[in-house]
Amino acid sequence: MVRREIEQIVWQYKLAPETVNLPATRLVPEIQIFSIALRVPTITQELLRCIDAAIKYPVIYELNFAGKTQIMAAHKRPGETDANRWLIGEYFAGDWRAVDVPRSSLPMALDLGGLYAKLLQPLIPLATRPGESLAELVQRAGLVRAKQQEVGRASSHLAAEKHYKRKVEINRQLRQLTNELEALCH
Repeated sequence: MVRREIEQIVWQYKLAPETVNLPATRLVPEIQIFSIALRVPTITQELLRCIDAAIKYPVIYELNFAGKTQIMAAHKRPGETDANRWLIGEYFAGDWRAVDVPRSSLPMALDLGGLYAKLLQPLIPLATRPGESLAELVQRAGLVRAKQQEVGRASSHLAAEKHYKRKVEINRQLRQLTNELEALCH
């Protein structure tokens, strides 16, 4: 599987107190940046989870395929009970862009935790609410994804239903789910 998807993995950068002159935090002692040359336009998240499980720090991936680059990362944090066990959340990805587009400079931050949040936030397809932390934004993104799946199931159920009374009830549930989804997104 790896042979078919990945051409090469290169450890590009280590963003740590000694390299970027920002203090570490308990949640983000350093950030690793990996460049992955792909043979195919997509990569399975299981492969990225394997790499993330082996690396003790948050990792940001630069995926390269056919002259384009995509940034991908999962929200990664140490466990509450065991700081040596890191919890890996869902993966978020930016848009594909041409490789020759100049990189933007690192965002302004006071510490590595703030830098990690500013690197991860543009990948999450939701606008940050005022005062919302990165962990809260990631949790809300998970709720949005789950609610979208519920809406999809309800829509399929509505399309398959033949009885009018049941269609009315399913349609009411679908409207309620859609309203809940809108509230989560905005």
